[in-house]
Amino acid sequence: MVIVDKSGVHRLEVRCCDCPDAMSPDIQMFQHGFFPASFNKPKTVFTFRVLDDFLLDNLECGTSAMNYYSKLQRMSSSMFPHLVPDQYRELMRVARQWRQLKSMKWHGFGHSSDNPNAGDFALFCPACPQPGINISLSGDESLDDWKYTRSFVMDRNFKAEHLHPIKTATIIRAVNQANAAQHKLESTGIGGVACGQHGCFVPHSMVDFQKGERQAGHAIQHS
Repeated sequence: MVIVDKSGVHRLEVRCCDCPDAMSPDIQMFQHGFFPASFNKPKTVFTFRVLDDFLLDNLECGTSAMNYYSKLQRMSSSMFPHLVPDQYRELMRVARQWRQLKSMKWHGFGHSSDNPNAGDFALFCPACPQPGINISLSGDESLDDWKYTRSFVMDRNFKAEHLHPIKTATIIRAVNQANAAQHKLESTGIGGVACGQHGCFVPHSMVDFQKGERQAGHAIQHS
């Protein structure tokens, strides 16, 4: 079996328990800290620590999956890294699954059958006052009684344009256009609201703009 770890890519013989009451091989892998690349007769597994390390490198250093796996190949064989099994595609898929599972666990969905709704993985700024979360209000108390205030900022990005869904035959022509016509754009930018002191985005605050700066200015005037 190919085992991908922080120390490199290894080939080791692995035998799963074959007792009559034994769990399936993929569950046995999970119990020992391995994430299988497939759940039917897995031949490749990633250790939990290599997945955590990749997500951290990707977040803080901007390391792509290709560059990260190239590093693992070089660590496994500095002279012949091209001879190390190429599990780059498996890393991309498993890393997405791992990130999703971690998010579900952090937000309380790890051990329940409830499916998260839109925005359930978003947390408002933990440092700002939130009644019932980090502030206990009793009776008729309000945030004014605690002398707490919250400030928000709005920002937008007009370079994040998105075309309307089009047929495959017209995709090439649309991409080759240096400046797409305004009526062909499904959105002309995105905007959001964030905590003015700590920079955390407010859940459910991200919106698309269909009329560019004019719509953004109108939203700010009425905020």
